[in-house]
Amino acid sequence: MAAFTSRLSNEEVEMQTAFDVAIVGAGIVGLAHAFAAVRRGKRVLVIDRDAQANGASIRNFGFITVTGQQAGECWRRARLSRDVWAEVAPQAGIDIIHNGLMVPVRRDEAVAILEAFVRTEMGAACEMLTPQAAKARVPHLNSSLKAALWSPHELRVESRTAIPKLAAWLEAAHGVSIVRGALVREIAYPKVMTTSGAYQAEAVIVCPGDDFLSLYPERIAAYQPTKCLLHMLRVDPGAGVRLGAAAMSDLGLIRYLGYAELPEAAALKRVLQEEQPGALANGVHLIVVQSADGSLVVGDSHHYADTPPPFAPQAVDQTILDEFRAVLDLPEARVTERWTGVYSSCSDRLMFLDAPEPGVRIVMVTSGTGASTAFAIAEEVIGDIYG
Repeated sequence: MAAFTSRLSNEEVEMQTAFDVAIVGAGIVGLAHAFAAVRRGKRVLVIDRDAQANGASIRNFGFITVTGQQAGECWRRARLSRDVWAEVAPQAGIDIIHNGLMVPVRRDEAVAILEAFVRTEMGAACEMLTPQAAKARVPHLNSSLKAALWSPHELRVESRTAIPKLAAWLEAAHGVSIVRGALVREIAYPKVMTTSGAYQAEAVIVCPGDDFLSLYPERIAAYQPTKCLLHMLRVDPGAGVRLGAAAMSDLGLIRYLGYAELPEAAALKRVLQEEQPGALANGVHLIVVQSADGSLVVGDSHHYADTPPPFAPQAVDQTILDEFRAVLDLPEARVTERWTGVYSSCSDRLMFLDAPEPGVRIVMVTSGTGASTAFAIAEEVIGDIYG
């Protein structure tokens, strides 16, 4: 696509309120677009209604997941985004806390999925490990495992601090203007009308997260998004416990499409429906990552509704913890914090891009993969606009 032709007069361009790119939303999707734009020398404005990062971008695992993402476009985007995270993190003062992913499994049907996965393109550089070899890398794995997959591709950052640090670095190092506590009332391209004043830009990118109504509601409604509520836990594993990698389990093999779309996954689905119907009913699968202070972030569950309730039943947390204890032998582990997150979801797509006007784009990740794919999506969107 050819670059936009600015509709702004010379006088307007000289105004402080004129930018090359205006981005609505300062979550990871919005910040990724800001980075992609400043790499092309663009003057960027980011507008967010909250005074600080508060949404799904800071309520997740900070787990940049490559292995297990859906084959094709999503997996390709995850690989590229992982590389951008690796480039940006040290510059922005963001610690990469650990690398890699261990997927220990305890059923023969799950072993068959992993064996099939390593034979695919996505399995490059991944290894099938015996129980002994897996426990040598992650000593706290439960003795019930039958085999494990090791992936070297993943990165873990602390999302609660990584997103604010990324925003601060974009401001300090790249001159991005971030306006917080401002609601965008209307986009009358090239004008962006907000509660803090009017701005102008030759390109406007709307990254609304799970807000389906504030801007272009009819355009967003056409994709039939809903909202997904998830439960998250912080766990003290006991003194001196170091995992050194993220961990998942059998349940993830029927949720992550890179595994679940393999023919071998059908047998595991049938077994889990018999053995763990409660976990499936609550959308539970297991991810465990470790923070710099030694605590573990553990989750999660998936419940879908247009307006998810604000309540977090203990029974769902217990289902997550049961799977946690089936994978990791940590008898002293105790929960120290609980929270929920909400992200947008579509049943038939992982993200969507819409162009309601020639100079405007709506970008919504609808699969909980924002941290893992946003940098690549942003490169595509900004590249489409500016070439």
